[in-house]
Amino acid sequence: MTLHIFNPEHDIALAYDNKYFTAPHAGRLLRHDLDYLPVLWAAEGDYVLVENIGSAKQHALRFQRYGEQVNFVSRNDVERLSEYIDNVSPWGWDAALKFQLEQMGVKTAVLPTDKELADIRKLSNRQFSSAVLEDVQTQLANPVLLGKAFYVDCFADLESMLQTIGKAVIKAPWSSSGRGVRYVDSILGPALANWAKNVIKMQGGIMIEPYYNKVKDFGVEFYSDAEGVHYAGLSVFHTVNGAYLGNSLADEVEKKSILSTYISEGLLNDVVTSLEQLLTIHLRGVYRGPLGVDMMIVAAEKGFMLHPVVEINLRRTMGHVALSLSSRHELSDRIMRIDYDGAHYHLHLVHKDR
Repeated sequence: MTLHIFNPEHDIALAYDNKYFTAPHAGRLLRHDLDYLPVLWAAEGDYVLVENIGSAKQHALRFQRYGEQVNFVSRNDVERLSEYIDNVSPWGWDAALKFQLEQMGVKTAVLPTDKELADIRKLSNRQFSSAVLEDVQTQLANPVLLGKAFYVDCFADLESMLQTIGKAVIKAPWSSSGRGVRYVDSILGPALANWAKNVIKMQGGIMIEPYYNKVKDFGVEFYSDAEGVHYAGLSVFHTVNGAYLGNSLADEVEKKSILSTYISEGLLNDVVTSLEQLLTIHLRGVYRGPLGVDMMIVAAEKGFMLHPVVEINLRRTMGHVALSLSSRHELSDRIMRIDYDGAHYHLHLVHKDR
């Protein structure tokens, strides 16, 4: 039986790379409020780890008809059921989660090795996204593709590169939901300079990218298995300043139609095929599970261009959650949103006109 875990603090845990990592309050709250989410993709009879079984059942009732019947379990239940758990499927793998599961009594045989965790962390660094971006552009040599990303490991190099690039985006190598992203116009003020110095000190370096005139965010979701990396579906999502707001639950035909307003379907198909090939080379035998590649459409002087690899998320994404719901015809006019009411996070399926 598979044990599913929603651990949205995963990206921050990767940055700290410490098995004793404790998530900040917002991360703990998000995990607690939405820990029932795997009900949307778990198989019949699977286990879903939650903090409060009664609360999880109550929240899951709204979405139960879209998923299978699962068993919600607490931390204390996991040790009792460990002999029945032959697979663990978290939101993302990191050293802190592995340690937590070991403490609960989960068998070592179903957990990743330290070497596998180190490989996953390395490939989750934005430097890897930068390398794949360059490979896609080289392989396809299409003038409609754009995008550059650079890594520097000292503050002086960051300042020098900003003088060359001008308006730019600087990013922590490991971060989540826009929290590790800052916008700068060639000169770093005191606050941004201190932030950048701290990122370099804590994570060994920092990413810098030209600022692009983005008109549309979207992503391509994949699944990696023993055979390689395979396309799973499109993710058309909405953000504000890099922070996730929600996903369209349209079917593939409608999502492709939305994107074809800006770029050709042929180009998108070529990019997907290229990513399947390139990611298979890097991930086969290293990572199994869901992953997503964030992309964006950029306004240019003579139309629109495609940035094919803004970020690679080596974990489950909200795009994968949306795909779990998109097959339901009655939800085709909905947006899947996560709202915060000042005290708790809530998942809502709302009509597009709202």
